[in-house]
Amino acid sequence: MPRYDFRSPRICVDAVLAAGAVVPLGHDQGHYLTHVLRLAGGDAVLAFNGRDGEWRAAIGGSKRSVSLTIGERTRPQDSLPDLRYVFAPLKHARLDYMVQKAVELGARALLPVITRHTQVARVNTARMRANVIEAAEQCGILSLAEVAEPCTLETFLVDRDRSRALVFCDEDAEVTDPVAALAALRGGTSGIDVLIGPEGGFAADERKSLAGQPATLRLALGPRILRADTAAVAALALVQAAWGDWR
Repeated sequence: MPRYDFRSPRICVDAVLAAGAVVPLGHDQGHYLTHVLRLAGGDAVLAFNGRDGEWRAAIGGSKRSVSLTIGERTRPQDSLPDLRYVFAPLKHARLDYMVQKAVELGARALLPVITRHTQVARVNTARMRANVIEAAEQCGILSLAEVAEPCTLETFLVDRDRSRALVFCDEDAEVTDPVAALAALRGGTSGIDVLIGPEGGFAADERKSLAGQPATLRLALGPRILRADTAAVAALALVQAAWGDWR
């Protein structure tokens, strides 16, 4: 049998999951299952909540009040590597893309930071959380990444746990072997923060503050200039290969 069931629809619920439990769904989720997917009573879906693993469930109730009856557990709950993705927010669709890819690549937490050259002043964290759930539903992911409220880069640097490694991507850094550089940074740290700045880059004083953090790696992503959402995918893939659960 395949490791994952990618044919059955998956739905994230905010309820305790256990065999025999009946979980009422909100209007939007019920409408999605019965009107968009055109499922009927008795049809099977996979349910998860980010805490109790994945369970097979049967649709019940009525079209106006849809519920799930929980059956057997199909997968136990897993955990994500201690990888926090810290980023200067982007506009709308590109931010949606970046959040979804960070979730697919295994980030445990997402933290928007406002830098000197950040072009987006307000961040819709509710929309970010919706994108986290959508990516998890579509990609068989069990653990839901935490979404933090935005803060300034200065606040992030003051408040962060300094036992964690910090990797910040900088187009002005010398291009070297990034996998080897990441591997050399691993020892004696409790987790890793991966920081992607705005498309205008970091200001000189911001670079100085970042370089002054302990266990810090200033990383170039090759000889080409990448857009911020592309840089996010490249950097997270490198970190997962060197540090995370890709090894």
